[in-house]
Amino acid sequence: MIYKEFQDIKLSALGLGAMRLPVMDQDYAKIDEVATQKMVDYAMAQGVNYYDTAWGYHEGNSEPAIGKALSKYPRESYYLATKFPGYDLTNMDKAPEIFEQQLKRCGVEYFDFYLFHNVCEMNIDAYLDERYGIYPYLMKQKNAGRIRHLGFSVHGTYDITKRFLESYGADMEFCQIQLNYIDWEFQDAKAKVELLKEYDIPVWVMEPLRGGKLSALSAENTEKLKELRSDESIPAWAFRFLQTIPGVTMVLSGMSNLEQLEQNIRTFAEEKPLNMQELTTLLKLADSMTKKTALPCTACRYCVGHCPKELDIPWLLELYNEHSFTGDGFIAPMALMALPSEKQPGACIGCQSCESVCPQQIKISEAMSDFVRKLNG
Repeated sequence: MIYKEFQDIKLSALGLGAMRLPVMDQDYAKIDEVATQKMVDYAMAQGVNYYDTAWGYHEGNSEPAIGKALSKYPRESYYLATKFPGYDLTNMDKAPEIFEQQLKRCGVEYFDFYLFHNVCEMNIDAYLDERYGIYPYLMKQKNAGRIRHLGFSVHGTYDITKRFLESYGADMEFCQIQLNYIDWEFQDAKAKVELLKEYDIPVWVMEPLRGGKLSALSAENTEKLKELRSDESIPAWAFRFLQTIPGVTMVLSGMSNLEQLEQNIRTFAEEKPLNMQELTTLLKLADSMTKKTALPCTACRYCVGHCPKELDIPWLLELYNEHSFTGDGFIAPMALMALPSEKQPGACIGCQSCESVCPQQIKISEAMSDFVRKLNG
């Protein structure tokens, strides 16, 4: 197992994410505790020492399940991370109550790592609102030793990330972002990595396999990669990409069975970053994958001045591309929650004024209509 230096401790470069634990009867809420225990036992035996859970994973059952699985081991032998559930705005005034429940759920007296969960367009104002007192409360718990390291995860844009850092960056010790070779350009994860570098904040990675999309590729793309590394598995390419990015300390993978765990641990037995040819090939491959569904908006913003509803069309098209490529997902709906109804895709009246000035000749009105259909299932 590769280990990374973080302050005065050594973290396994691979962490076990508890968002996709094995379940029974295909019910996300019914965790298979026997299978989960086997996975944790194997991970511990192979040197994995970082375990990431959250309040809402598996409809609230992840924290108790991972806490129970780890309880047989000495507390100092593993690092446990969980998060304040700010993805739900009704939780914003409940930080003390939730934190105490999380300790009980996990059966521990402190958390090694604790995060502001899912900083995004929907909740940034609430996270920064002094009325809720989330930041001072968590800092109080850190000073009391009940949180050893404080950080945040972010699904919002670069601007949202920067706004959070401008307020709390001095006390953030790590940041968890969605990072993989698709989102390096597609979600501009590269810019977030550079921003975190400015603040000297190490990177924690979530969705390294893009929800499984990068665990298997087309025959054509598989062949391109096999020509470069014949012995490398397709999922391993995603992890080798991350081993190439400076600043990446922790890679979390939400493994749902022992086979996936075993495969990933084999990958993390050694560090094999990509050379320039391999990196260029992989990013070109990623670009070809996203272009199959993404509209070629360059954010020139000519359209905005011609929209009688004053919609932020480039931003809506960016969300449309994300939603189309992912197949659904929560990122676009969550971002749209921050917008009033008169600024959402459904507010488009189909006048096509924007299309008359679009250099890329995008059928914007059709995209907005399709976006509404996708959002409504």
